[in-house]
Amino acid sequence: MLDALLRDEIAWLCQGSDGTLQASEPPRILLPGSFNPLHLGHTGLAETVAERLGLPVAFEISVANVDKPELTHDEVARRLQQFHAKHTVYVSRAATFRAKAALFPGCVFVVGADTAVRLVQPRFYGNDVAEMRLALDEIRGHGCEFVVGGRVDSGGRFVDVDGVAIPEGYRDMFLGLDEREFRVDVSSTRLRLSTSPARS
Repeated sequence: MLDALLRDEIAWLCQGSDGTLQASEPPRILLPGSFNPLHLGHTGLAETVAERLGLPVAFEISVANVDKPELTHDEVARRLQQFHAKHTVYVSRAATFRAKAALFPGCVFVVGADTAVRLVQPRFYGNDVAEMRLALDEIRGHGCEFVVGGRVDSGGRFVDVDGVAIPEGYRDMFLGLDEREFRVDVSSTRLRLSTSPARS
């Protein structure tokens, strides 16, 4: 099934918590990410949102990325292994939230504040405000919304949804978790750096 996804023959697949790839109903709540590696920030956020909304949260990996090369079969398999016997994870080719919303209409997407910033800043749409608004309108049109967990920015400041410059008319699409509900100061980048071999 994974090979079929990589060949773009199917739109998405699901790995159950037992580690098997299977056909499944579309997710209700999805936490997308690269998960390189999966860490407590991801799982803690999923657990907090599941408790808040009263529904299970699944994860999602996209093999395509707007900024990076497409993931290989072996790399996708390696990342999926992290979820085995623990969590449900979907795999798709949807590199943007515009594409994810079209693929999973009615889904609630769980994101960190850093991702929410990219969603609402024109510079991530070629500095085109109209294109940004069109993307948000399409996401809303598919019945999708966002839950935003706070993140520490590059300056060491904790940023939650109130620190994201959401354009007028779209604030209702973003539900925020405050710092008391969720805060885990860890990132995949830092974890990769801490575990990479030292260079002489």
